Amino acid sequence: MPSTTPESLVPVLLVGVDFGTPHFDSELEELGLLAQTAGMRPVERISCKRKAPDAALFVGSGKADEIKALAEACGATEILFDQSLSPAQQRNLERHIGLPVNDRTLLILEIFAQRARSHEGKLQVELARLQYVSTRLVRRWSHLERQTGGAGVRGGPGEKQIELDRRMIGDAIKRTRERLEKVKRQRSTQRRQRERQGAFNISLVGYTNAGKSTLFNALVKARAYAADQLFATLDTTTRQLYLGDGQGAGRSVSLSDTVGFIRDLPHGLIDAFEATLREAADADLLLHVVDGANPNHPEQIAQVQRVLHEIGAADVPQVLVFNKLDAVSPQQTPTRAVDSFELEGRNVPRLFVSGRTGAGLPALREQLARSAQGGAAAAHVDTPELHETSA
Repeated sequence: MPSTTPESLVPVLLVGVDFGTPHFDSELEELGLLAQTAGMRPVERISCKRKAPDAALFVGSGKADEIKALAEACGATEILFDQSLSPAQQRNLERHIGLPVNDRTLLILEIFAQRARSHEGKLQVELARLQYVSTRLVRRWSHLERQTGGAGVRGGPGEKQIELDRRMIGDAIKRTRERLEKVKRQRSTQRRQRERQGAFNISLVGYTNAGKSTLFNALVKARAYAADQLFATLDTTTRQLYLGDGQGAGRSVSLSDTVGFIRDLPHGLIDAFEATLREAADADLLLHVVDGANPNHPEQIAQVQRVLHEIGAADVPQVLVFNKLDAVSPQQTPTRAVDSFELEGRNVPRLFVSGRTGAGLPALREQLARSAQGGAAAAHVDTPELHETSA
């Protein structure tokens, strides 16, 4: 199998539009990481400000001309937008620029399609992909629209092909949903069995690449795939975590590693991954893993909270785990390993750990033991002798 070199990767031009949102990534750093994760090579970046999207070209004709010229100058063969484009905007931009144009939504879908391993994960990605493609059939079949069916016939094969494809995709969406419903029922049965057994269920949640899988492996000695890249894990993995001696002596809890969240996670993916995300909504406790070495971690925490609200998990008790302590600069190293943190008006325990080196894991196990012993309410108890420490 030939090795992949940077020169063999698709050269892409990254485009971002600032509509005045507070989390705008002016350097397009995250989009660049997503592109690299999908097997692309960012060669240039361009951003601009607008009050509102242009209905036809999203960025307006002048900026579209500038993007076209820059793509020619840097040798980009594809344009990648950091925002979601409508089917019409995508089609018009491709005609105007003369190159394939894709958006953040398709990019995330492509990554999910590459990474899904389980039957359930593949079904979830397939459903989201079908829903996305179904709105872009006119663009995909534009070469057939120009065909005619002969004298006295309007539309012809092109029109028929679009209708046929729309019907086929509609049938595929229906079949995929039915198969996912079956998986959902199976998961529901498994949850009821755990509830009857009195299992205390903990789910790892957090922004993508916060180190959830590395922490999961360190806690339960599992071999879940972990890598320093976005969306390294898509499929939920559940293991029993033995809490050992102490307040929770002899107690085992169920620990699940779930898919990471990201800014502007496509709603189609949230809907498609409902069965997986139910693990978080039905948990007794959430371990909210944060990349403590990332300067943008406050915004990432806020993004995770938004997704938790969307999936009905906002009221599940949380413990904040600031991971990657080994990557924090000496000037930012916390003075205490455990403190409390105000999260949406309530104080929650916060621990500083390193899933890679194991630092802070004994304290985390003790916190989990207290939560498991005292039930879900234990995660809300504010420890008075602990004071918030800047990370």
